[in-house]
Amino acid sequence: MKRIVKIGGAVLLVILVAVLGFVVWVQVCGVPTYEVPTSQLPTPVVAATPTQVDLGEKLVMASCADCHLNRQTNSLSGHQLLNIPKEFGAVYSANITQDKTHGIGNWTDAEVVTLLRTGIGRDGRYRLIMPHFVHMSDEDMSSMLAFLHSGSPWVKPAPTPTPAQQPSFLLKALANTVMKPTLLPTGSVAPPEPTEAITYGRYLVVGRYQCFECHSKDFKTNNAEHPEQSEGYLGGGNQLVTLQGQSIYSRNITADPETGIGTWTEAQFGQAMRYGMAPSGPLQNPMPKYSRLTDEEVHALYAYLQSVPKIKNATAEDGVRVATR
Repeated sequence: MKRIVKIGGAVLLVILVAVLGFVVWVQVCGVPTYEVPTSQLPTPVVAATPTQVDLGEKLVMASCADCHLNRQTNSLSGHQLLNIPKEFGAVYSANITQDKTHGIGNWTDAEVVTLLRTGIGRDGRYRLIMPHFVHMSDEDMSSMLAFLHSGSPWVKPAPTPTPAQQPSFLLKALANTVMKPTLLPTGSVAPPEPTEAITYGRYLVVGRYQCFECHSKDFKTNNAEHPEQSEGYLGGGNQLVTLQGQSIYSRNITADPETGIGTWTEAQFGQAMRYGMAPSGPLQNPMPKYSRLTDEEVHALYAYLQSVPKIKNATAEDGVRVATR
């Protein structure tokens, strides 16, 4: 009996030392810094045609503005992110205007692309709470660059400094374990033809609009490089926070007829995406309104979401108090 107690005590001591070591390691490491990756591929050519800039504006509105648009400056000068779990600490989106001191005015296009695709800035610092546009086409990436170089009031130089990040221990631990940089593409990234509805819809979900990031089970188990391997892919249940500080779960957008969108028509889906009005009522923040979606995009998104494996997962907005995991 005494021998069992001694072994148990030794095991407990090892566990405590390991936990303490992990805590110290995380505190010392803080937010990781990496060697800045470089690509052998040419940087996407920025064709600042009106069509290219217009597409870039649409993509920035859909993918960047929700976090980076500061309503006080009416520019992409950044602000504190209030719609992330409080357990993550105080996190601020960066100034991505053309300001050369506080924004990205001195960044090269290659540095911007590297950040967007990998999450690593030109200083090597890993950027927190930021989607990685691993699967975005070179054409779309080029369009975003064209808009960032444009004369839009959103991107004109705004001398707004980005406050120092104040990540919690939890967020620092995640940044050193499961939240990792992604790799640069080894070849050109071309979008599928819009006429191939399901294939094009997948591209929109994982490449252009990153729907899977919020609508899979948890940010911590998302797989940016292989999105379909994300736990609970598109089945919802990811805990988010409204601007009022209330917890909310992302919706199940698989075609499950009871807990997903299996009974929605394509027209109803389009209403929800463009205007935030689902058959069951208004969609809540932080769900964006994709007001500039084309009919072609709505059709492709709907076709793809009807094709992915159904997941039965009711969330709070379905009348269930706690999301079924």
